[in-house]
Amino acid sequence: MRRFHSVAWLVFVVPAWLVGAEASGAGRVELEVAADRYAPPVAQQTWVRELGEAGVRHVRIRQQRSNDRPGITVRGTKDSPIYLVTALLDSHGQLVLPGGGRYRSGEARRIAAWLDDLARHGPPDSREPLVAFGLTRSQMAAVLADLAGPIGVSTHNRPRADVVRKIVHRLKLPVHVEEKLLPTDEDDRVEEELAGVACGTGLAAVLRGAGLALVPRMGTTGPEYVITAARGRREVWPIGWKPEKRVTKVLPKLFEPLTIGLENVPASEALRAIAKRLETPVLVDHAALARHGVDPDKRVNVPKGRTTYDQALARALFQARMKYELRADEAGRPLLWVTTLKR
Repeated sequence: MRRFHSVAWLVFVVPAWLVGAEASGAGRVELEVAADRYAPPVAQQTWVRELGEAGVRHVRIRQQRSNDRPGITVRGTKDSPIYLVTALLDSHGQLVLPGGGRYRSGEARRIAAWLDDLARHGPPDSREPLVAFGLTRSQMAAVLADLAGPIGVSTHNRPRADVVRKIVHRLKLPVHVEEKLLPTDEDDRVEEELAGVACGTGLAAVLRGAGLALVPRMGTTGPEYVITAARGRREVWPIGWKPEKRVTKVLPKLFEPLTIGLENVPASEALRAIAKRLETPVLVDHAALARHGVDPDKRVNVPKGRTTYDQALARALFQARMKYELRADEAGRPLLWVTTLKR
């Protein structure tokens, strides 16, 4: 017959559960552990010690009742919430937290991180859903608003690193960048004029040329950005967005009929000429062109005839193994993104 271990009401208060969270005005978390009657007494002592060493406080261990389940009870006020977490200590000495998380001895720091996240953001089922980059819809809205302003300074033939710094200076949200990542070669210059393009799209394009990327994230006080190496990143800020409206509404002139002809001209020259008539910025994926050995100056031909800018541009770029996409920046302004046929 298994021996019964009486746990009674043992109350332990151990050093901070995570002082940083408390100092930042987060909610207070109290951890109540309901111990199975067969839970080893040494496990209870071990957990109290390990949780204390991990920075957890407000821990209470008591005997498990028949109706005990892992859960979170919210008390206090909206401005000063208290989250009472009920966890179970099972007969194997493992802690079972709300949501099904099961932790062994030695994993107290993971529990501390879970409690800290709860203190900062509240129970998972009460949080605003995440949409991208680990940000909620409202946080993404703040990022989009910050990145929607025009670059406002000339970028053509300017050193890439200088352009990055100028754009970053125009942003209101914090930006973290390691200077050593930025190009130091003064000959590495931005070819396009991006003054009228939104900061987000323009910065993403400039960074791509250096193998870097803009990544929004949630910081300790709100959304922020990090400029980092693009390789291995699953989510990076895009160079423009698929328009929400029909493309014919975004840039009507692109689909208007006209008579046009191109004879033995560089594809890049044809692109600039058409873009000038459309009064639309052009962003070229130079990194992809170099990677696939595509020459943007390859000469192309479009027989003179009745067509549209859309058809003429697509035909000319195709001959040079390129294509274009109509995109919109963060402010909804149209732009042409030119890349290779093969990604």
